[in-house]
Amino acid sequence: MSGLTLRLKAPATARINLDGITPAVLSKLSEHSIGLINIGIDKGGLALGDAFDISGSPGETLTIEGATANLDFVGGGLDSGTLRVVGDVGSYAGRKMKGGKLEIRGNAGHYLASGSTGGFIHVSGNAGDNAGGFIPGDRFGMLGGTAVIGGNIGARAGDKMRRGTILVKGKTGEGAGSRMIGGTIWAEGGIGPRPGFMMRRGTLIGPSVESLLPTFVDCGKHDLVIVRVISKYLKDTLGALAPAPMPLFVRKIGGDMATIGRGEILLPA
Repeated sequence: MSGLTLRLKAPATARINLDGITPAVLSKLSEHSIGLINIGIDKGGLALGDAFDISGSPGETLTIEGATANLDFVGGGLDSGTLRVVGDVGSYAGRKMKGGKLEIRGNAGHYLASGSTGGFIHVSGNAGDNAGGFIPGDRFGMLGGTAVIGGNIGARAGDKMRRGTILVKGKTGEGAGSRMIGGTIWAEGGIGPRPGFMMRRGTLIGPSVESLLPTFVDCGKHDLVIVRVISKYLKDTLGALAPAPMPLFVRKIGGDMATIGRGEILLPA
């Protein structure tokens, strides 16, 4: 499989905007044209070729080596192919992603997968606040696709999330699922405090929850077929990355009753 490699020449001292730097976009350009792409945020701009050593040939795979948390919008607009990052990335990784695969071998900043409609994201480390969340000016947060985070995630994950799946191997921060409209957040390490503020619909799954808002109610013990359907779907699509299945019976917590109250938090019964 052909592919292009971008290696950061030196640790960035300013923010770098990699929005739209995807395998499909670069495959249409010559190496000279790739080197001239503006990735700076200052008035003077910054050419991609000045910040990165470029090797290989454009194809279905793009690799970014030596990445640091100064790189924002990594995988922004990705719609096909594979974008592999060795190191950390900044905020807005996978922003408005439509397809393909974004693999981050490090940590990710805030707003991971915000506005995404498809594709697969795998972060081996932690992710910051608002993973799958809403950015002012947008109507919704995450709209589709799957994100797997190997560590923990910060506060307000899934804020205004409408569709899609976020799987966290660690724990969520405070307020996961706030203003959630749909989709699934599954935290294998547990759900942090006060999840689901103003949650309308959607599902949070985990082995425990640190504390609940007073507007959530215990709906008792249930045998929910949908939980087994979700488990099978994730096993079929994610393989070894899929979460361990929930027990046959789960405890359902409904809310937020301050709104229409059709959201749910599912815990082992």
